Amino acid sequence: MEVPKIDFAKDNGLVAGIVQDAASGQVLMLGFLNEESYQKTTETGFVTFWSRTRGKLWMKGETSGNRLRVVEAATDCDNDALLFKVVVEGDGLVCHEGTVSCFTKPIDTRS
Repeated sequence: MEVPKIDFAKDNGLVAGIVQDAASGQVLMLGFLNEESYQKTTETGFVTFWSRTRGKLWMKGETSGNRLRVVEAATDCDNDALLFKVVVEGDGLVCHEGTVSCFTKPIDTRS
């Protein structure tokens, strides 16, 4: 199988990385990767992001223990976004606010 070349050039060297629970399908979080963090992810098997605010690599769970072990990965049709299906190690609370998913704040989209 040919490995797609991720297009880091479109958005100042970054691509979106969507993290999904491999068993439940629940979307857990969104982060950004540059070429270095993508390489680190493929080398270690754990999702590593580029922190835009701190300007450095950031392996999710490096302090909390809730690491994201990649079991499957894919890119979108334009090769500028990534989807990581993961198994969460630790207590399973991915969000820094202490929840399983970062997506917990409903928005009313009715007109």
